[in-house]
Amino acid sequence: MFTEELLDKSSTMRKKWEDAVKRTVAKHADQKEKWTTVSDLEIKRLYGPEDIKDMDFEKDIGYPGQYPYLRGNQVTGYRGKYWTFRMFSGMGSAEETNQRWHYLLQSGQTGLSTAFDFPTLMGYDTDSPKARGECGKCGVAIDTIEDFFTLIKGIPLGEITTSMTINPPATVLWAMYCAAAEMQGIPLTKIGGTIQNDMLKEFIAQKTLMCPPEPSVKLISDTVEFGTKYVPRWNTISISGYHIREAGSTAVQELAFTLRDGMEYVEDVLERKGLHVDQFAPRLSFFFNAHIDFFEEIAKLRAARRIWAKAMRERYGSQDERSWWMRFHTQTAGCSLTAQQPYNNVIRTATEALAAVLGGTQSLHTNSLDEVLCLPSDHAVQIALRTQQIIAEETGVVNTIDPLAGSYFVEALTNKMEEQAWEYIHKIDDMGGMVKAIEKGFPQMEISDAAYKFQRQIDSGEKIMIGINKYVTEEDVEIPFLEIDDTVEKEQIERLNAVRRKRDSRKVRECLDDIRNACKKGENVMPYCIEAVKNYCSVQEICDVYREVYGEYRDPGMY
Repeated sequence: MFTEELLDKSSTMRKKWEDAVKRTVAKHADQKEKWTTVSDLEIKRLYGPEDIKDMDFEKDIGYPGQYPYLRGNQVTGYRGKYWTFRMFSGMGSAEETNQRWHYLLQSGQTGLSTAFDFPTLMGYDTDSPKARGECGKCGVAIDTIEDFFTLIKGIPLGEITTSMTINPPATVLWAMYCAAAEMQGIPLTKIGGTIQNDMLKEFIAQKTLMCPPEPSVKLISDTVEFGTKYVPRWNTISISGYHIREAGSTAVQELAFTLRDGMEYVEDVLERKGLHVDQFAPRLSFFFNAHIDFFEEIAKLRAARRIWAKAMRERYGSQDERSWWMRFHTQTAGCSLTAQQPYNNVIRTATEALAAVLGGTQSLHTNSLDEVLCLPSDHAVQIALRTQQIIAEETGVVNTIDPLAGSYFVEALTNKMEEQAWEYIHKIDDMGGMVKAIEKGFPQMEISDAAYKFQRQIDSGEKIMIGINKYVTEEDVEIPFLEIDDTVEKEQIERLNAVRRKRDSRKVRECLDDIRNACKKGENVMPYCIEAVKNYCSVQEICDVYREVYGEYRDPGMY
């Protein structure tokens, strides 16, 4: 990166600066003994050329749209197109969520993102004894394709991309989307969007569980294969670090475990389906957390692109540069929000969103100030959306691509995070892969230890959260709560029963038998799921077949 002459000059200048620091520190000591990121990576007082002297510009940095994509996938960055403004929404009934979708689209949102309630997330219908009291509380309730038609009413499926945060029943909800499109005369080749569909991070962190790891990964490979062949504009998996970070991981752990999950899925599709990596890898997508430590998050996202490009080209022999691209969505950190002094959350979210943009995200959700307390209100959601719009339209950060490239600090921090992430990845390789590592409890315990350490640092005041352990006030701020009325559950059950009365029960049994046989034979379940939902099979009826054939997983708990 630098000539020997420049490095010698820098060394002389640094020595002079260090002497000045010693004199200053003798009078005014540093405020803290140790300066670190929120994830505890140690930060030096100053960075210079010697911190990145071993970097090769062509190999390690390059230009946007060029390998290793450190500076972004697109050659024109945000000058060509802003990231997708995608606010996460899902509330109560399908009708209410549809109304929120239309409100957000009218407010300038450019992509839809769906939260489902817990029964739907776990593969149960609203009238299941296990679902009672949870209908619509944390997202939209979807039992049959009838609910899905209500959800998408007035939404042009061939024009708007939709993200669905669904995991164990992802095959079923995606089947509903595909079936709804076909029944509206829209070919599958025209629809675009994303299903989260990442079960490895569920076993590691979020814990919405249904079947054991191995058959869960098989179902995911089914969606990848089906999407590759028939739904080319759909991202059939969003490999998610967000929930890993929300569970308490460090930034490096989020980076390493997420990318190693992605490698596990690639390896399963290669082995199980026999596809070439370049047939499906361009449609893989990722999902990261934008936490509060500004530069750490920027470095993490830059490092993620470089790691993935190297892995795809060198580890899996990909020849298509689109397979080398890491395309990712980012959401600001829910775990950084506080119920105390909730308007501080607006500043936290804006800072995290800015880090995501400077890190080169392709899609962004900004959390609402009241999200730590309840489902976001219309007012809070609009502030969160306006945060993205102000960053895009007013701040000037989109004017040039990767403006922090070449920063001694940012490049050194990016290198450090990549190096430590590869150490984790190789350790998991040695265990036999991510499924084996999960069975041993390795990522779970690493995250648990990191979360415990961080909480101890908050309790001791070593790490600061404004309003929690510093600048605490007794002021009681009134935040209007958006609550889901219990009548939503009653009405949802009535709709479900009405569907059961009108459908052809014999056809339902045939469709479920077809799915059962496909599972037993190892066939791709997606065509059978699409046919089943068209005949009004419910989410639970299909998921119960999975539980019957593959078994039901119970988290063993790690201590």
